[in-house]
Amino acid sequence: MQGSVENEKKFNRLIAIVSVVIPIVVAILFGVKLPNVEPLSFLPPIYATINGLTAVLLLVAVWAIKNGNEKLHQNLMTTNIVLSLLFLVMYIAYHMTSDSTSYGGEGAIKYVYYFILITHIVLSIALIPLVLRTYAKAYLKKFEEHRALAKYTFPVWLYVAVTGVVVYLMISPYYAY
Repeated sequence: MQGSVENEKKFNRLIAIVSVVIPIVVAILFGVKLPNVEPLSFLPPIYATINGLTAVLLLVAVWAIKNGNEKLHQNLMTTNIVLSLLFLVMYIAYHMTSDSTSYGGEGAIKYVYYFILITHIVLSIALIPLVLRTYAKAYLKKFEEHRALAKYTFPVWLYVAVTGVVVYLMISPYYAY
């Protein structure tokens, strides 16, 4: 039991560090433009598709666990974490090679867009420790705690994944490329 508590403390320290470092590094890299590099303008539809796939796989993972298929659930959730990392790498690469695109819509839809965008960004930052803690609980075989935390993690992750697609669809007409 003592080893489990120590492992959880180590996980929690690592999760806290990662949860702070990732947003800071992303913010810093967001402002870095690589000179003499072609814009990676093909990436936004790819990472939007990754968001959509993540949303679908989250729903399938919930279906799997509700039907007792723990292995499928575990594999899907691991896949979702990998997809999220892949998204993050592509998102950073795109913004390091391309200028940010301004939303061109006007009227009420502009406020809808910015509401979706801001909640997407804020919740994506909050999602980092949620996902890592939820995953760690399962890894440590603390399934009751995992389930309790997953009740919060799942809807936030689903919202972030779906709104990632919505943000892309709303801004895509304004891309320069």
